[in-house]
Amino acid sequence: MIPENKQFAVKDALQTAFGVNTYDDIKAITTGLSNALTFRIIVRNKPYLMKIGRTDQLSDPANYYSYMKAGSDAGIAPHVWYLSTQDKISITDFIEAKPFPMDKAKEIMPKLISKLHKLAPFHKIANNAMDKIVQKVLTARFIPDNLNGQILKNYTHIKDIYQFRSEDLVSSHNDLKPENYVFDGEHAWLIDWESAFLNDRYLDLAVVANFVVNNDEDEFKYLKNYFGESPDQYIRARFFLMQQLLHIQYMCIFILYASKSLPIRIDNVKMNFKDFHKCMWEGKIDLSNDENKLQYALVHMNQFLFNINSRRFKDSLNIISTN
Repeated sequence: MIPENKQFAVKDALQTAFGVNTYDDIKAITTGLSNALTFRIIVRNKPYLMKIGRTDQLSDPANYYSYMKAGSDAGIAPHVWYLSTQDKISITDFIEAKPFPMDKAKEIMPKLISKLHKLAPFHKIANNAMDKIVQKVLTARFIPDNLNGQILKNYTHIKDIYQFRSEDLVSSHNDLKPENYVFDGEHAWLIDWESAFLNDRYLDLAVVANFVVNNDEDEFKYLKNYFGESPDQYIRARFFLMQQLLHIQYMCIFILYASKSLPIRIDNVKMNFKDFHKCMWEGKIDLSNDENKLQYALVHMNQFLFNINSRRFKDSLNIISTN
């Protein structure tokens, strides 16, 4: 089960972390989209999570290992027992996942994100990769020209008005889908830190809000739990505009994924935005399936098209542009 070229490194990891050179039991974990080999191991009757990065991966785990350790030290990620950037092996506590009730998630997640964003600054990158994907997908004309034009025009307008602010650049996870936080019945823990870097605070907030914010009251409480005080109209406007940017980024990345095996048709949407995310939250939808990827792209597209025709969209652009 452990690749032959990693067996010595695993023995060394176990010896360093626990003073033994083998585990009592091991089980592969195949859920999620990560390229790493992931295992639940038992050592001295206690479960741990061991991840082994593939040797053909070009990414250097040094950054995200250090962020995972920082999260562990801050009590927002599972305890770290072993990290090796050379062998690309990590061992952490294994969190037995329990169902995450929505009412608890609405309160816990914004407070957890707030703690994350208070960590010492992560590394900064040239954050234009998603804009390139948006341009690539829209110029490839997967969707009709009239929609292409409408989407690109509004996406560009939002980007021009929004303008990233230095005070909003914080240590961010950047991939807070439900698979990347585990609820143990009392606390939620952040996992899979591979995408972490310095980013706009509203990105993490908007990703989680896709699942836990369903109306204005939810949004107000969600942002209040994050900021520790009632959000003003400027905060709510930035949050709303980030949600719109995210809709198009998700639309484009998942169209790109799905197009590798499927023709792109936009007239067969099976669920609305709220219901799709509810099913994702409940584990009923698997995004490793290309048809589901396409459906996910389309629910984001439709939500964006609905939102840009709302009064709130116009008001939000005006609030940000005049402050």
